[in-house]
Amino acid sequence: MSADPAAPLLSVRGLSRRYGDRVALDGLSFDLAAGELLAFLGPNGAGKTTAFEILTGLRRADAGEVRLSGQLMAPGAAELRARIGVVFQRPAIDEKLTARENLLLGAALMGVSRAAARPRIEAALLRAELSARGDEQVAKFSGGLRRRLELERALLGEPDLLILDEPTQGLDPGFRRTFWRGIREACARRGLAVLLTTHDPHEAAECDRVAVLDAGRIVAEGTPRALCDRLGGDVLVVEAERPDELAPVIRERFGVEPHIEGDTLRFTLPRAHEAIPRLVEALPPGRLTSVGLHLPTLADVFVHLTGRALGAEDAPAP
Repeated sequence: MSADPAAPLLSVRGLSRRYGDRVALDGLSFDLAAGELLAFLGPNGAGKTTAFEILTGLRRADAGEVRLSGQLMAPGAAELRARIGVVFQRPAIDEKLTARENLLLGAALMGVSRAAARPRIEAALLRAELSARGDEQVAKFSGGLRRRLELERALLGEPDLLILDEPTQGLDPGFRRTFWRGIREACARRGLAVLLTTHDPHEAAECDRVAVLDAGRIVAEGTPRALCDRLGGDVLVVEAERPDELAPVIRERFGVEPHIEGDTLRFTLPRAHEAIPRLVEALPPGRLTSVGLHLPTLADVFVHLTGRALGAEDAPAP
């Protein structure tokens, strides 16, 4: 069957997976266009890692179908894997090998001939700013340089789809910017589609579109700006003693339900800056520690949608 040029690059319908009584994925469905960056944003147990493992062939699905360019493919099938590049959350390069040797090994595993691999490897080292260090052991590289090398290795097979699992975790802001610049250049250069799994709202905000996952389902989807606009105002962050006793006051005075986390209450109001004096007057004297105001973020969106804060990372599946 030939590819359908009008179809999304990746189309997933009804992807499901259970572990005993626990539902990890519950009919996950989404589309991803060529050249587009899509983030799966969710906390511990949302289903991100299970989706990643199924699409990369590390785990089987109980139900659902995957189409690439309109062609039905079994998750993990060789023809699907041949068109996918993968960057895992944990480092997957050999520290005892040089940068060039790691790329040569990666190209061989992807079935790229040595003749075709050589110019690709030199171009990859140049983009990663490692041309002068190509023959150094990777053990001497910083975490950021290793991550950039992993990205370039994943692109050696010239995939149509790149799947990333928490790709910039642990990187400093400078390396994060460099990493994302490389991703965007690859998307623009050859129409690469990118699927990212993350619990970091700042990382998700780098993408064209975000799908918020909770309990194995997509509960909201859209551009980062459109999702943040759903809150309809700015976010007030109140630190106070015994916040559970202050929540009813906020609920009655402003008509909103604050989210309590530790000693902090968060809630959204239109023209929130104008509400700060009224808030200070409404709360009992001496109970208020501080009041902050910020534009909505994807972390606030998740709290708004689920009533819970984003967790640290996915727990390993059983």
